[in-house]
Amino acid sequence: MNRILIIEDEERIASFVEKGLRANGFTTTAVADGDAAYEYALTGGFDLVVLDIGLPGRDGFTVLRELRESRVTTPVIVLTARDSVRDTVAGLEGGADDWMTKPFRFEELLARVRLRLRTAARAPEVTVLRSGDLSLDLRTRRARAGERTVDLTAREFVLLELFLRHPGQVLSREQILSHVWGYDFDPGSNIVDVYVRALRKKLGAQRVETVRGMGYRLPGRPAFP
Repeated sequence: MNRILIIEDEERIASFVEKGLRANGFTTTAVADGDAAYEYALTGGFDLVVLDIGLPGRDGFTVLRELRESRVTTPVIVLTARDSVRDTVAGLEGGADDWMTKPFRFEELLARVRLRLRTAARAPEVTVLRSGDLSLDLRTRRARAGERTVDLTAREFVLLELFLRHPGQVLSREQILSHVWGYDFDPGSNIVDVYVRALRKKLGAQRVETVRGMGYRLPGRPAFP
């Protein structure tokens, strides 16, 4: 099980990232200041670091530079509200493996986390998710339901990917909202129900089950090529 260090001083974002990563099978530790972050990361006990730049104590640039000077090679994904080219270049040249600006969608962060972990481990990349006769090609962004090829919108694609990565698991509306729409979602929105109906219309009504009072579930088990 991969261990991820989350370095973020804004509690709402740290909690959002931590919950999402744990739901996807990762072990997480969260710290809120640069001095503690450096000490934790220096242990080498993590497979990846998610690093905010604007931290109390050491800022993120300093943490990153000192880790690389200490020959810590753990992959680092930087999260920041700074979107200037100068800051991006400084971060990447300072040793960051990837760079994301806020606000961000969790599924994009998750994809980058998985990519960096695969690259570090040189693990083969899964490009097609399957459950029964339903499949989703992550490269072409097209789904197949039986013999039919189905075109999906960007949100439909992310929603179906979420279901296919958790077949048989009941996903609450809140889980779906946070994963597909990010941490600024409106918990009172019915947008999840709207998109589930859209998926059912394209894939077949039986593809996504409603679990009354709990959420939605894709029946079946995962099958990877």
